[in-house]
Amino acid sequence: MRKIFLPLVRNVIKTLKPGEMVLLSGPLLTARDAAHKRLADSLKSGRKIPILLKGETIYYTGPAPKRIGEVIGSCGPTTSSRMDPFTPLLLKHGLIGMIGKGERSKEVILAIKKYKAVYFITIGGAGAYLSERVKSAKVIAYKDLGPEAIYRLTVQDFPAIVEAL
Repeated sequence: MRKIFLPLVRNVIKTLKPGEMVLLSGPLLTARDAAHKRLADSLKSGRKIPILLKGETIYYTGPAPKRIGEVIGSCGPTTSSRMDPFTPLLLKHGLIGMIGKGERSKEVILAIKKYKAVYFITIGGAGAYLSERVKSAKVIAYKDLGPEAIYRLTVQDFPAIVEAL
């Protein structure tokens, strides 16, 4: 498996192939439905958002509470199609990578191509395993959303498969 370092750059994205298995290492964000809705609503109304999207990768997960000694609780992927209503707008504002599970809408696939982004899938049902790949975790926005808050994670050798580019 090829190692890919985050943040992603378009020159690396151009070299990826659908179906390719990769190991991701570096910083990324987490966000689920509620955070996506807030981000999109703010962008649509011209309000400032609490994160910079340019060059970011978002992992669709809502981590479980961590136990003593853990960096993060179980953090398996959320069904990506739940973010589809918001994804084209976030891509337009600089989002470059997404990690989740399942298919995306035709509109999202077209937006991924238009903005030269990438969608990775990862292992559903393996949240405990995936949490071992997280080396640091910090809530950086929308703390009131609990597990759906936006986290900044640093991952090492996080397994993913290129699904769409």
